[in-house]
Amino acid sequence: MNKSLSTFDILGLGFMTFAFFLGAGNIIFPPMTGFLAGEHLTSAMVGFLLTGVGLPLVTLVAAALAGGGLPVMGRYLPPVVVTVMATAIFIIIGPAFAAPRTGLVAYEMSLKPFLTNPDQSTLTLYTIGFFGLVLLLSLNQGRLLDAVGKVLTPILLLLLIGLALAVFISPQGTQPPVSEVYLTAPFVKGFIEGYNTMDTFAALIFGMFILDVLRDKGVTDGRAQSRYLMIAALIAAVGLGFVYVSLFILGGTSLGVADSATTGAEIISAYVLSLFGPAGLWILAAIVSLACLTTAVGLVSACADYFYRLTHKLSYRTWVVINALACMLVANVGLDTLITVSVPVLVTCYPVAVALVLATYLRPLMRAPVLAYRLIMSVALVFGILDGLHAVGLNMSLVSWLPLFDIGMAWVIPTAIATAIGLAMPASVRAVKCEG
Repeated sequence: MNKSLSTFDILGLGFMTFAFFLGAGNIIFPPMTGFLAGEHLTSAMVGFLLTGVGLPLVTLVAAALAGGGLPVMGRYLPPVVVTVMATAIFIIIGPAFAAPRTGLVAYEMSLKPFLTNPDQSTLTLYTIGFFGLVLLLSLNQGRLLDAVGKVLTPILLLLLIGLALAVFISPQGTQPPVSEVYLTAPFVKGFIEGYNTMDTFAALIFGMFILDVLRDKGVTDGRAQSRYLMIAALIAAVGLGFVYVSLFILGGTSLGVADSATTGAEIISAYVLSLFGPAGLWILAAIVSLACLTTAVGLVSACADYFYRLTHKLSYRTWVVINALACMLVANVGLDTLITVSVPVLVTCYPVAVALVLATYLRPLMRAPVLAYRLIMSVALVFGILDGLHAVGLNMSLVSWLPLFDIGMAWVIPTAIATAIGLAMPASVRAVKCEG
């Protein structure tokens, strides 16, 4: 028998979804973008919000409409392609970028502000301790921190709300001058900066989990599941939007407070110190470090569980050790370097995720969905790779004539054309059937 959720349960589901996306690492990007955008803050912020909030929202809604996350949304693709996509997502949100970033954000905001001359050895010792603790906790699949995480997310949110109100009521600095990278196309630059949240990738995975939660609560009707997931996604989007906008304004009013900052973590720490003094900085350090720890345990546990189920050759505990060690090694490159290295990868992969979401929405209009999906995804991948190579800094003069190539968006028009062709394909071309 299908059950209905109470208003309280719906709000709880929405806040749970919000908590999934509100990683401590995500709060470092809006301040830095706001600081660099200067007078173009609004344009950059709108671009960032489209990818940082809008894309995860529409991805969760697409998952709701499809009745599941990545495996269901990708059902018209070869199974091996879906497996490769899932593996790539888990690597990106796991040992390659997101998980190591939690340790670096914790270091930048909980230890570095209190050091006189921090160096590489300090970072190395910190990451060994941080990911050593993550390793120990993840061996128990994060159960020890589950209750703590449920407490920390509301505390972190309250801290961010207090910081937001203080920023609006008593800004500590003035607007910085616009940096060169935001002079010509601030909207597009902000749009691409939003890739750093990696939340669209996460939404492809979270969609499955949230639907599982609804089934556990007795919601078995497909339409009811979709409706509740959409409401949860809207609640999460409103929460994320509020946090990001306030942090953008914080970064956009930090001239004179954090002039020499190179990361958003440094800007937030300097701003909190200016607003609340050393006591505020200590509170921020404690909450962010614990929030980063719970996020890291969740990511390492999820990745270890995925690779264990994928291979069945190594135990879950072995995968935990491999992931934790990989995170520790990657984290030692430093936050600046990690963000710089991640950009070309995200520029390459994000178009594929967007193409899958677009195809999911347009599926009812497709008469040959198998070929249409494969065409749209293939085109998005090829041109995403070109944008990624350009982001690396390679000489791409042979393809520089492509529309929007100079701003890292060469995939947009070809993917739109491929989508139009996919929609126009007649049913008679359904010769290719999706096996498995």
